[in-house]
Amino acid sequence: MRFCYAHRRFTLYPQSIDSWNLAPENYSDDFLTKTKSLGFDAIEVGLEVMIQLGTEQKIKDFAANFRNFGLEVGCIRAGGTLHDAQNGPRNRERLDDAIRYAGWSGAEVVNGAMSAQMRHPESFPGAGSGRPVSQDASRDNMLWVYEDLAPVFQAACAKAADAGANITVEVHQNSPVDNSWSGLLLHGLVDRQNFGINPDIGNVLWTYDVPEENFDDSIEALAPVAKYWHCKNLHTIYHAENNRSVFVRVPLPDGEIDYRYAISAMHAAGYSGYMTIEGVSAGDQWASDGKSIAYAKAIWDDLES
Repeated sequence: MRFCYAHRRFTLYPQSIDSWNLAPENYSDDFLTKTKSLGFDAIEVGLEVMIQLGTEQKIKDFAANFRNFGLEVGCIRAGGTLHDAQNGPRNRERLDDAIRYAGWSGAEVVNGAMSAQMRHPESFPGAGSGRPVSQDASRDNMLWVYEDLAPVFQAACAKAADAGANITVEVHQNSPVDNSWSGLLLHGLVDRQNFGINPDIGNVLWTYDVPEENFDDSIEALAPVAKYWHCKNLHTIYHAENNRSVFVRVPLPDGEIDYRYAISAMHAAGYSGYMTIEGVSAGDQWASDGKSIAYAKAIWDDLES
């Protein structure tokens, strides 16, 4: 197992920056040194950072600087709906951009979740997560949606193969792939060697007010088709009278998902990609995310011994 850092907070004095709106220069020597010191092998970088770099040489230089610190650009994050009529065409172009940048940077994976921008007022019960309904959910979709998406990913996989990269679709709320059966359905339709599913079971937890799938069952089903793996853990605060749950993100050993079981399932499936730790979004990211990677590495070492 190799370990990638999907930081959801970006703080190291004197920087405190929105992790969804970074610039290349934010990846300072101090930040890369600290990331490596926790034991990470790579960092997930958003497409917006690569767009700002723009040229092949600048992206190659950016990745080379990561390698100076013993890190890789492990993944280009390039999510967004590919089937929503308003936003899908542009996101398909962005997927092609991400594949090109992956080739230039040496990133192993281009990962995306197929969530669309909310088409309803925020009061709509499917907005966000933790409610009885979820926009564009698999339970509401028709087979033709997956059949129409398959050739889009087949074409992307052909381009990604030339770039030496894998394409992964993330199990994610407010999207057609939000549980194990929908992930397996799309994977079977695409049927390409460099296509896989990102079995983010944290997203299974918070898609609805009450999870629709057992986490252990979900990871067992998806482990054989995984090419990339987002990991986060949560505590649920369930308001039954409002059909509403809210969630608190915590380090991997401290939440409701049993990551010892999940890591064991991935090990049994022969998984050799990145275990990507989605860090905390509040508080001391280095203490919390350091706890997560230390826990995960200890379990993996036990399994390998």
